[in-house]
Amino acid sequence: MAELRPHLDRATFVPLVRSMEAEGFRLACIRNGDRVVAVAGYRISTNLFCGRNLYVDDLVTAETERSQGHGRTLLDSLRGIAREHGCRWLHLDSGVQRKRAHQFYLREGLELSSYHFREELQGAAITTAAG
Repeated sequence: MAELRPHLDRATFVPLVRSMEAEGFRLACIRNGDRVVAVAGYRISTNLFCGRNLYVDDLVTAETERSQGHGRTLLDSLRGIAREHGCRWLHLDSGVQRKRAHQFYLREGLELSSYHFREELQGAAITTAAG
């Protein structure tokens, strides 16, 4: 996950994930021995736009492990989880600079369906539910 979210050190990452888990966030990973080589963070929710859906917050494979099928395996697993929970859609956002990821998602059958807009709010910081 550090390759995708380098701004989060372990001291920040662990409590933040614990807080997110209380909101339904889950992690799935692929290991090679004792090393995590690919990880996905996701949540299941319902909204007015598309009903019940699985949203992929994070999906990353270690640079040295890419093109070995780990991303496809995780994505297939997430599709299965979504179906088990009655989701009609699997959604994700991907940074505009992540061209290789975009190619991967398109190869895997995902379609480009919307723009994502954001605004950084002044004075805001990463916090956990407790803090």
